[in-house]
Amino acid sequence: MQGPSQAIVAEPAGELREAGWAYDVAFKRNRGLVSVSEQARLRAATVAIAGAGGVGGSHALTLARQGVGGFKLIDPDTFSVVNFNRQVGARVSSVGLKKAAEIGRMVRDINPEARVEIWDEFLGPKNVDAFLDGADVVLDGLDYFALPARRLLFQKAREKGLWALTAGPLGFSSVLLAFSPQGMSFDRYCDLRPGMALIDQLISFTVALAPQMLHLRYTDMSQVEISEGAGPSSIIACQLCSSLIALEALALLRGRRTPLAAPRYLQFDPFRRILGRGRLWFGNRGPLQRLKRYLVKRKFQKMGLLDPQGNPTRGLPASLRGGDPA
Repeated sequence: MQGPSQAIVAEPAGELREAGWAYDVAFKRNRGLVSVSEQARLRAATVAIAGAGGVGGSHALTLARQGVGGFKLIDPDTFSVVNFNRQVGARVSSVGLKKAAEIGRMVRDINPEARVEIWDEFLGPKNVDAFLDGADVVLDGLDYFALPARRLLFQKAREKGLWALTAGPLGFSSVLLAFSPQGMSFDRYCDLRPGMALIDQLISFTVALAPQMLHLRYTDMSQVEISEGAGPSSIIACQLCSSLIALEALALLRGRRTPLAAPRYLQFDPFRRILGRGRLWFGNRGPLQRLKRYLVKRKFQKMGLLDPQGNPTRGLPASLRGGDPA
């Protein structure tokens, strides 16, 4: 079993007071929305966030400003200039720095008392159990194409009795899915089965993530590069994702309510001013979802992203092959 590369403990309370920082003062303006007892629960809570890039970093900073006290962050990647359009940790001063460590530092700039574990490595079978140990809720901030790591994350969260939440930035919209440890599993919802081709897994995940596909009307899909693991993205959608997922995480941690679990789904597209929500009773196995998967695959073939046999014309990204950067 592996452990974190860094474990950042809280600063001594006396030194913080001398510097003019105090937890009760820093998060006083949460009152009226969060009770004193609920704030204490947030202070004691720990959130495990897989991925510290586009959405994962934003999730961490959003929850830090709500006063969540513990963070476990895993991401092997470093910041680069291509991240500047959407990742809160990407700045000129952070180019080349490890994403998880930099987001951890930013969390500590907000809350010097925060307990932060940094895992600057791939999420995989050797570390997933240790990474999730001690967490109260699990947030998926992995790369869109990182299906092997994502499936493992949701499987292990379920085994440990933890809620696992994901919010995906699509166009200018965000989708939100919540998986209860007692409800429909991630693999069942997406209809991901043993022996399934990786590209078919990706298509199934795509269709399950946003059943109404509200963003497709204005998104130029020719900009999708399957081989590079890249596509259109926006900070607007990433911040929206963090607003939605942080609210559900806070509701769980405060004991106020539980999320509407899969097979329920939600997609909010502020550009189109549409809220799409519903329930896939059979997950991705229903006839309409199967038709959508077929049509998406045909569209990818017409765009030249897949050959007539359904194979990527330029290969698969490392993230989809397994062990991916978050």
